[in-house]
Amino acid sequence: MDVRQRTLLFKLTVCNGIGNLGILKVLDFSMKYNDCTDLTKEEIIQIAGITTYQKLFSDSWDYWTTNPDKLKKYQSQHRFITILDPNYPYHLKQIYNCPVVLFYKGDIKLLEKNCLSFIGARAASIYGINVVRKLLPEIICNELTIVSGLAKGIDSVSHQVTMQNGGNTIGVIGTGLDICYPKETAHIQRKMMEEQLVISEYPNGAGPRKYHFPMRNRIIAGMSLGTCVIEARKKSGSLITAQAALEYGREVFAVPGNLFDTQSDGCHRLIQEGAKCTICPQDILEEIQLFSI
Repeated sequence: MDVRQRTLLFKLTVCNGIGNLGILKVLDFSMKYNDCTDLTKEEIIQIAGITTYQKLFSDSWDYWTTNPDKLKKYQSQHRFITILDPNYPYHLKQIYNCPVVLFYKGDIKLLEKNCLSFIGARAASIYGINVVRKLLPEIICNELTIVSGLAKGIDSVSHQVTMQNGGNTIGVIGTGLDICYPKETAHIQRKMMEEQLVISEYPNGAGPRKYHFPMRNRIIAGMSLGTCVIEARKKSGSLITAQAALEYGREVFAVPGNLFDTQSDGCHRLIQEGAKCTICPQDILEEIQLFSI
């Protein structure tokens, strides 16, 4: 990949006032015109369709343009791949609004593996935790890498059980990689940065924002062949990930729970709407083996 193009994508990513869709438009324009990277901020504003946040973007662009040494130093503090790199996740590249840049810490080769996401309640019950312990070992034996969001509950348990059983796991977070959120899972995140893989579309210093997490969820769903939901209430954030998976044409699995416990109401609704009722690892493996390419 051309160094100038890589620098442009990083610069756009760290600028305020431009979103991922806008950066995709700029990239598309650049590739149409012989990988042109010598764009003015006015051209970028027009190409990206920036309206409401023009001043915010303009000020941010001017800051990095007049401080190239700071930009270079900031870029050197990150390891990242772009959508143009050969090791960018194949399935993630197929979705709408796929992230232009993925920052990472850990084993980048895990992005080449077939993935399955495990998500669910933050306030996981003993039942939910035991379901993870029941399902994951056999799934791991079938060389599937487990993806989740490093949140409390089902997410963090899924990462831990995977590692305990010698499997591979990827955490997708909604902050910069230098920030651990929530703090309760910080030790898991640090361990995974050393032994597994943690990725984010946000640069260092980016704190948790409410809108970051639905965006994070699309990455979890997009890079996975299927998504398994364990314990989700009717308005659970896990349902956003499941809905994204359905939109991307991926498999959705839902584990039933106690009918008298609202903790699984979201899972039951997913099953009613066509998600596969999942009670054993083979329920997942049969579908995933048909879907994988």
